[in-house]
Amino acid sequence: MSGDEKNKSARHTADKKFFILMAIVLVCFSFSPPQAGAATNWLEKAKLLASDGAASDWFGYSVSISGDYAIVGTEQISRSVTGKAYIFKWDGTNWVQQQKLLASDGAAGDQFGYSVSISGDYAIVGARGSDGNVIGSGAAYIFKRDGTTWSEQAKLTALDGADSDEFGYSVSISGDFAIVGAYGDDDNGDYSGSAYIFKRDGTNWVQQVKLTASDGAAEDCFGYSVSISTDYAIVGAMDDDDKGDYSGSAYIFRWDGTSWSQQTKLLASDGAADDWFGSSVSISGDYAIVGADGDDDKGILSGSACIFKRDGTNWIEQQKLTASDGAAGDNFGYSVSISGDLAIAGAVQYGYGSSCIGKAYIFRWDGTSWSQQTKLLASDGAAGDVFGCSVAISGDFAIVGAFGDDDKGSDSGSAYIFNKFCPKADLNGDCKVDFTDLAIFADSWLYGTD
Repeated sequence: MSGDEKNKSARHTADKKFFILMAIVLVCFSFSPPQAGAATNWLEKAKLLASDGAASDWFGYSVSISGDYAIVGTEQISRSVTGKAYIFKWDGTNWVQQQKLLASDGAAGDQFGYSVSISGDYAIVGARGSDGNVIGSGAAYIFKRDGTTWSEQAKLTALDGADSDEFGYSVSISGDFAIVGAYGDDDNGDYSGSAYIFKRDGTNWVQQVKLTASDGAAEDCFGYSVSISTDYAIVGAMDDDDKGDYSGSAYIFRWDGTSWSQQTKLLASDGAADDWFGSSVSISGDYAIVGADGDDDKGILSGSACIFKRDGTNWIEQQKLTASDGAAGDNFGYSVSISGDLAIAGAVQYGYGSSCIGKAYIFRWDGTSWSQQTKLLASDGAAGDVFGCSVAISGDFAIVGAFGDDDKGSDSGSAYIFNKFCPKADLNGDCKVDFTDLAIFADSWLYGTD
């Protein structure tokens, strides 16, 4: 055998040994148990607490996340407090409280922080009990980031606001648009509901349109939940009756560059009475998710969520999501969020003697279907924490609120941030190491260059 042939044979022998070693490593990784305190492929990165947290703050009642920033709101129902919200920033190592937000004209009973949303350099905070144009009509506040400081830029109120409209009950912001729900509005009957879209003009936010359902009726609660993403907005009407009392619905609106118009009404294909479809909503690009935490597929109040995909001007129900371990009283879908190919749903476990510990589930679109990727639990979860009362997802981070946590006093509340963990040996981008990755490696080894 020539020297070149010997070298080539030795090299292939080394390659084979390396291949066998990698195969062993991949198989070991495939069946290794998750790390302590971690859900598969998602690690609990931080537990957020308010620097000045106190009993009954309900910190974590509302949450939102965008890039390196997260916002957490409180639900302080006491008439003696105004409410607050907190901004946290990821510094590359830790999530650090950057600022506490307060309304410049805050007053007792405003419930500032009841709803929150963040997008880029802007955040919006709902204050459902605030005095807008009239006493008790509600308001929302826009904050803008300048360096490390967040400053109040505008107070939003409805031009036709009235007492008990609940303006600010739900909020969402994306780019130059913000949407505010007012499910107590009465244009189409008591609690028929409405939502308002505001557009940024320089440093001003101007009411652009008032949305109501084309078939709105009394007690539909249109505006109970809202979400906006670029040119599309979704509004939930959890008490709509198309498929039975309180079966629920959601409406998609589209911005055509000039005006907002209703594009479609969403209903669950198997909707039924008391499903509360539309109690939570989220929209991102061509996908929307709608929670129905009263659905009974896995027992009374086990809950579900439906994902819809845009096809031209139509939105088609793509898949119904339920928890792999769903059970009666879980209230899966109480909160939902969607971003890219990931969706998250909270299950607060309110009903039928449940513990209210709570949990959340992450689903991933693999090009064919949405599959449950992991179940999230708080590493120190306890009865009454209500983990999953609020959820949000953005990129590699997810945030889950737990307003009943007691670290700083009874019901002081907390929020947990989870980080998607992808092992280096993951070769197909699903954040798992399995035989698919082994096949990719083998294909590369067999047909790659020497």
